[in-house]
Amino acid sequence: MLARYILKRLLYMVPTLIAISVVAFAIVQLPPGDFLDTYIATLEAEGGDIGSEEVEALRRRYALDQPILVQYWNWISGIVFRGDFGWSFQYQRPVADILWGRVGLTFVISLASMILVYVVAFPIGVYSAIRKYSLGDYVFTFFGFLGLAIPNFMLALVLMYVALTVFGQSVGGLFSPEYADAPWSWGKLVDLLAHLWIPVIIIGTASTAGLIRVMRANLLDELNKPYVETARAKGVGERTLLLRYPVRLALNPFISQVGWELPALVSGAAITSIVLNLPTTGPVLLIALRSQDMYLAGSFIMILSVLTVIGTLLSDLLLVWLDPRIRYG
Repeated sequence: MLARYILKRLLYMVPTLIAISVVAFAIVQLPPGDFLDTYIATLEAEGGDIGSEEVEALRRRYALDQPILVQYWNWISGIVFRGDFGWSFQYQRPVADILWGRVGLTFVISLASMILVYVVAFPIGVYSAIRKYSLGDYVFTFFGFLGLAIPNFMLALVLMYVALTVFGQSVGGLFSPEYADAPWSWGKLVDLLAHLWIPVIIIGTASTAGLIRVMRANLLDELNKPYVETARAKGVGERTLLLRYPVRLALNPFISQVGWELPALVSGAAITSIVLNLPTTGPVLLIALRSQDMYLAGSFIMILSVLTVIGTLLSDLLLVWLDPRIRYG
């Protein structure tokens, strides 16, 4: 039965992703003009010039003279049937080369941030609920609201200053200068881990603070229900009672956040990546949107959409496993 549920959800993903691809491609095309118009305007602002014949030749070369439906079909059919994400006008390279060169590091940062978020948010949220209005609860609540209020880019600037002045560590990027262009080795991996803590803390701060509030509110709601008092009256131990019933039920909304946290960590890191000069997807996506590089921007948006759908599927499967009351027949 579980296998049938998973298969059904996987089949639902197909029309969902098709609809998302249409919307993503259309949104990239919404601004007036196209990449060539942006390129010509930039060239003229710098004092350059380009003839109309050359413009038409470039428009035919990049297939920008085709209707939008033809452009969309060329792009999506290339992804589905050949694994070809198209050609980046801005970088003059295949989109796949740009994507896979940055998606890996983005995934490492996002996964590490997500692990940090859940490892920190769960115990703090439980503690704040069972020690309601205690000094620890007030402290965690204060820092939680602080984490939600401070923009990530400002926190990035503060941690960069602290890392440089206190720890004497080179900041900006994920590698020291001597390892930036070096092939992968044990030393480069250690250097990556040494630089990884700054973006992980910055990117995970807001999500951690939000999930602490979610867990605290859910658990407080469960602790006030009659079945908790009934279990106590029957002599069930406090720790056993807490873990077997209220915490387990309070985890449902907490786990359901997985579907949104995964793409949020990737897309929300764009400004932070620019401030920290990280070789991730965020800065490239911003450049692609500004230059109307439709294939590059559309491919990045599709990746975020796929992450959203996969995250939603994972959260649904976790909920089915966690709560037997959820029916998936």
